[in-house]
Amino acid sequence: MDYASILREIEKEINLNQTRGQVASYIPELARINPQKYGLHLACMNGDDFHLGDHTEKFSIQSISKVLSLSLAMSKLGVRLWQRVDVEPSGNPFNSLIQLEQEDGIPRNPLINSGAIVIADILVSILDNPKKDFLEFVRLLAGNDDIHFNEDVARSEQDHGYRNYALANMLKSYDNLHNDVEDVLDFYFHQCSIEMSCAELAHTFLLFANEGVICQSKKRMLTRLQTKRVNSLMQTCGFYDEAGEFSFLVGLPGKSGVGGGIVAVHPGEYSVAVWSPRLNKKGNSVLGMKTLELLTTKTGKSIF
Repeated sequence: MDYASILREIEKEINLNQTRGQVASYIPELARINPQKYGLHLACMNGDDFHLGDHTEKFSIQSISKVLSLSLAMSKLGVRLWQRVDVEPSGNPFNSLIQLEQEDGIPRNPLINSGAIVIADILVSILDNPKKDFLEFVRLLAGNDDIHFNEDVARSEQDHGYRNYALANMLKSYDNLHNDVEDVLDFYFHQCSIEMSCAELAHTFLLFANEGVICQSKKRMLTRLQTKRVNSLMQTCGFYDEAGEFSFLVGLPGKSGVGGGIVAVHPGEYSVAVWSPRLNKKGNSVLGMKTLELLTTKTGKSIF
């Protein structure tokens, strides 16, 4: 596949001057991002890399981190994890309180906020130093020690994360949060604040294209079955109430974040990350969605 030519075609067709969508303003630190930023990095299983634009500039990965925290929790807890969180698409906004109450404190899946907060609670319980240990896990997957929390973003989320506090307290009321709310959310906000580039994300998510094995080190981090489970959840739940639209347009497992990033995986082929901060009303990158639709359309290849 001539990915270099395909990316050049995408670059010509993507209108970087479009003004549809807005940066995430409910987290003040994210509202400061230049909305015209755009990067793309495609990492192939054979070691080839292809890229466009600001692919080496770091940004807050936000909810993309939920896939990584889920993977760490799965590697530690196995199937016991599913006693506290379900695996169904939400069909509702990612921070819905109503759905959590209707379902008696069991989050619909681990990629919405309530589910990710339960995963954070699990990691706070089982890790010796949760923030340090999680960051080391991410660095191991990325093969890069230059990955850090953005303390300003974490603090901004802590100061304005009223709905996440509400979700955590509701989980606590249903006995589905075992640690102190403040401790769990401190970990959760830091997890979301991690800064990575498209290049770093693409190489990190090759794990899910390679059946749970880190490509560089050949170290197995997840079983094949666990990797299948993570990819399935990304396919059905990775874009909240727009997961069906992403599957329809792109046809790959993926995960978005309100920092404007999207990562998608073609198992056995590649991992691709795109960053454009302008979001649609569902909280997904406008140009990120369009870019990945063009990629799978022009290659003629998806998982379907």
